[in-house]
Amino acid sequence: MIEIIRTLLNEWEERILPKVIDREIDLYNYVDVKPRKIIVITGFRRTGKTYLIFHIVQKLLKEVNKSQAIYINFEDERIPLKTELLTNLLPAIKQAYNNVEFLFLDEVHNIPEWSKWLRRIYDNEKIRIFITGSSSKMSSKEIPTELRGRFLEIKVLPLSFKEYLAFKGINANLKAIDYSENEKAKMIRAFNEFLELGGMPEVVLADEDKKLEIIHNYYNTVIRRDIIERFKVRNEESLKALLGLLLNSTSYSISKLYNTLKSLNFEVGKGTIQSYLSYIENSYFLYSLTLFSYKIKDQLQYPRKIYFIDNGFITALSSKFSKNLGRLYENLIFLELKRRQAKDLKQELFYWRNQQKEEVDFVVKDSLKVKQLIQACYDIKDYDTKKREVKALLKASKELKCRNLLIISEDKEGAEKVGNKKIKYVPLWKYLSQGL
Repeated sequence: MIEIIRTLLNEWEERILPKVIDREIDLYNYVDVKPRKIIVITGFRRTGKTYLIFHIVQKLLKEVNKSQAIYINFEDERIPLKTELLTNLLPAIKQAYNNVEFLFLDEVHNIPEWSKWLRRIYDNEKIRIFITGSSSKMSSKEIPTELRGRFLEIKVLPLSFKEYLAFKGINANLKAIDYSENEKAKMIRAFNEFLELGGMPEVVLADEDKKLEIIHNYYNTVIRRDIIERFKVRNEESLKALLGLLLNSTSYSISKLYNTLKSLNFEVGKGTIQSYLSYIENSYFLYSLTLFSYKIKDQLQYPRKIYFIDNGFITALSSKFSKNLGRLYENLIFLELKRRQAKDLKQELFYWRNQQKEEVDFVVKDSLKVKQLIQACYDIKDYDTKKREVKALLKASKELKCRNLLIISEDKEGAEKVGNKKIKYVPLWKYLSQGL
């Protein structure tokens, strides 16, 4: 054990850190947070958590040396997944360096008893600790009891559209965009690629002919490592069939999934389906949105809407033969709302539906009050489509007592008064790039 740790430490000292592109999240702001907390960085695999750590280290190296800021990746195949390694870790580090100030631990939850070890280090040392995890068991909802009150969670999603523009080196002049056809055309081209292929950092920077291959590789890794291996799933074919159904659906209920799988000759019970769904959400690959209702019974009975961590997965993995732009628009809006929710923990997201099956895509609730109602509609120019979307929005507005009404579409912008209500329209690319 000690020799493995020494090898990792030597490699860290010799490692040349990669160039890091700035993101909207700057973890350096949490270096001296008071009171002292364990900083837990959670999110889907390959969204850039490790590079955010490298960014902190690069800034810290202006003040300290590498022996004071130690990084260890616990997905290194040489590391035995045994508690004994953690027990020996800090003594081995102190034996090599006597002034360690920061520990950066990637995917440490792979080691048994990791949370108890972390609690002991936190209580007995003054070291600043940053950890990452691609499992929701490290999230604020599921973090082990021994760490409650001692950690601060930072959620990392794929690149936002603003970050995407920075990664692509696109310097769009947002102030001039309404007056310059060239600037607007440049923005729209970038947005269309982002809409279809998403914001996974490696995919964004990859050559065009490699993007879909990388997305497929991510998907296979998540299925194998974050679901099948982590949760010891035995019926792999049923799990993959379930994922296939979800990727080609916009909502689900357990009963409907059960009946569909049964018709396809997959013998899997409702309880198992529920477990599989929790495993998939646990990996951050999928999110589900519940119906807005003050009755818990209604939230449980109605179907849940489905959203994925990145649009690239919908494009690459759904079996539809044409682009479903409406679905891609709605998924992108959901991810943007999740980013905004991470900055304001009082916010909750739901969808609204009445007995007539009229629907509003997003209900943004702030504490006890509904803050905003949002419709996602790719093509609002069609008369019947617009009539349907506006009608549902007005009914939800009356029922939920919310006057902040927004329709996000491809290109319509402005505001319209309908009765005594005002509906605002904004193109999705502008909603994402200007934070409207």
